[in-house]
Amino acid sequence: MQIHAVSLDLDDTLWPVLPALIEAEHCVDRWLREHHPTVASAWPIEAMRELRDRIAQENTHLSHDFSEQRRLTIRHAFSACGIDDAPVDELWTIYFAARNRVELYPDSLAALERIAAHRPIASISNGNADLEVIGLHHFFRERLSASIEGVAKPHPRIFRAAAERLGIAPEHILHVGDDPLLDVVGAREAGLVTGWLNRTGATWSHGPAPDYEFPDMTALADWLEADRLSGSSSRASQAHPIS
Repeated sequence: MQIHAVSLDLDDTLWPVLPALIEAEHCVDRWLREHHPTVASAWPIEAMRELRDRIAQENTHLSHDFSEQRRLTIRHAFSACGIDDAPVDELWTIYFAARNRVELYPDSLAALERIAAHRPIASISNGNADLEVIGLHHFFRERLSASIEGVAKPHPRIFRAAAERLGIAPEHILHVGDDPLLDVVGAREAGLVTGWLNRTGATWSHGPAPDYEFPDMTALADWLEADRLSGSSSRASQAHPIS
């Protein structure tokens, strides 16, 4: 197989997302305690998390749109406190800014530079990370998010949309991400070549295996450079085909 393009997951592939999400929650909570202490008291961080989970379960039509789920959570929290005019936009701006203050894995930036130098890259994400805010947008020819596409990974449609945007057949695109179901299974169903970014050294146990496994982004960049130089699907030592 010849790889002409790469698609990448974002959260927990290029950066760990949990620290940013936790900080975003705390930023919202601090603002509420200063400006709306009644709401803050009624909905501390853990309660707000539980409310968001309930909102998600009750609004399955928004399963692809985490941003709108959070806006609904804010509206509900304020409404439950007798406040109909919730400051949704202000709180969303606070949350969104903190959510996008991510710290890249040490290998991510250099690997992106190496990959983008010789292959187009598309991002495919279910989350609400903003590559322009983060400062990585210039590495990506196409950027696809579940909220815009109207469907989330692992649905094949979002992967096929990336192939259409790139103008490259799915069988010549390598999709790499950390999530076995969302990234590997979804990409395989859409006809892409699959790569599992396995930073923790976990054992694969999710049905048919990915085509390749990479311990980090450096290994992915190494493999792609070896593939480009050889003109074939030559396997670099750090990329492990799984059978």
